[in-house]
Amino acid sequence: MKLPKISVIIPTYGREKILIDSIKDVLKQEYSDFEVLVIDQTQNHEPETENFLADLANAQKINWYKVNWASLPGARNYAVRRSKGDIVLFIDDDVKLEPNYLQAHGKNYQENQEIGAVAGRVFDRMKLADFATANADTSPYTIDYLPEAAKDPGIAWYYIDLVHTTKPQQVISARGCNMSFRKEIFTKYNIWFDERFRGSAVREESDFCLRLRKTNYKIWYDPEANLVHLGEETGGCHDISTRSLKYQFTFYHNHFLMALKNLTLTQQIRLYIKLFDCHVLGNPPCNKSGSPIKIISRFIFYILGFINALWTQTKGLWDDGQIYTKLDLKNS
Repeated sequence: MKLPKISVIIPTYGREKILIDSIKDVLKQEYSDFEVLVIDQTQNHEPETENFLADLANAQKINWYKVNWASLPGARNYAVRRSKGDIVLFIDDDVKLEPNYLQAHGKNYQENQEIGAVAGRVFDRMKLADFATANADTSPYTIDYLPEAAKDPGIAWYYIDLVHTTKPQQVISARGCNMSFRKEIFTKYNIWFDERFRGSAVREESDFCLRLRKTNYKIWYDPEANLVHLGEETGGCHDISTRSLKYQFTFYHNHFLMALKNLTLTQQIRLYIKLFDCHVLGNPPCNKSGSPIKIISRFIFYILGFINALWTQTKGLWDDGQIYTKLDLKNS
């Protein structure tokens, strides 16, 4: 059976040299049939980057789309509507790839028709460094299979370790910097990324995957489909700085919105407790500062995020929030 055509989608915002390197790695792929779509949300690139992208677009090596807004889920949806592949694959704009990366994703769809999505392994520079620092006297940490808790939508988000896990297995979600889907998830089942997820759009991929699971397609984790995520602090998918107060607010909003949309009341309560314990109190695996001032500050954002998510969900009764999709369709 022929391997499927893959559309590689790269949303980008505020990146220069690292974006160039990421695209070069994609173009070096040893795969017979793929296209590259760059959704560029950067208003003013450095001349070197602008010329690089223009040259590749003119040579028809990439499809370069410049938009005048910044939204990760909006950029994903925008690209899917323009993609020609049977599989749409999303990566970040700060990654390193081996030449067999696309092959590792594509073979899963060829071998098993029950697979609707592939979650790849992420060698996350920051997470690997954090573990090495905390465990300087131990050998490299790996696990074969995820614990049962990783299957519970209420608390799974603290147990889905797609950095250190080494065995293929079914999972409930993927990481946004390394995930692929059958295009029919969008076109046949009408499941799209929710553009109400803001900031770096944390949990937008979790929300999407929870809705995808209702199609009975499997989400399959394949550690061979791996990449290195450099995890730059600024740019990329972020429309706001991860160190800003606005980001803290939207971080909690996005978690609560995912829960309100997809989880049962019991699952929601478990998530809210774990979110409070980890991100507000700073207990493991978050390991945040235990300073009373920091805890109070995080608690305020926790409460404000919940209230705002309630409003977002309520507003959804008459406004689905797909701002960028509607703008695109109106202009097309």
